Amino acid sequence: MNPPDEPKDKQTPGFFTPVGSRRTFFAWVTAAAATVIGLSLAVPLVGYFVSPALKRRESSWVDVGGLDELPVGEPKQLDYVATIKDGWMETKVNKAVWVVKEGDGRVTVFSPMCTHLGCGYHWDRGDQQFKCPCHGSVFDITGRVLGGPAPRPLDRLPLKIENGRLLVQYKEFKAGLPRSVEL
Repeated sequence: MNPPDEPKDKQTPGFFTPVGSRRTFFAWVTAAAATVIGLSLAVPLVGYFVSPALKRRESSWVDVGGLDELPVGEPKQLDYVATIKDGWMETKVNKAVWVVKEGDGRVTVFSPMCTHLGCGYHWDRGDQQFKCPCHGSVFDITGRVLGGPAPRPLDRLPLKIENGRLLVQYKEFKAGLPRSVEL
């Protein structure tokens, strides 16, 4: 005998049986909420640790001396200690700059490195020129190239004067290029 004909779909038309259970649904919602909360906490935390490594080197204004201590028309090398922050590292280094005070009170500050290969140069009082001993570059008191392989004038540094004190922001530049490119 054949079994009585049973309907293939035992459900009432228009209704369906949900897939999964209430427990599965709440587990999924809890996991999604935990993921959102975790990401919202992780992104700033990762940014806090990674951002210093991506930041450019910071240099601050440094007091290099009194304006009244500078001779007029005679370059003077001023030495100072700078604090350089690079990522998480903070380093104190000895730096120098060349300062020229003109008769009208204007001041120019030069980087102490030759623009040819980055060697240190000196002021020759007799010839009234800056001279680089490494490869023979020669500059006048305004930093203009007079001779040698230097591709550009001496690099000027930002300065400001506050309460009679000369403040300088030390920067380094790539050597050997025809224009100043800050490192």
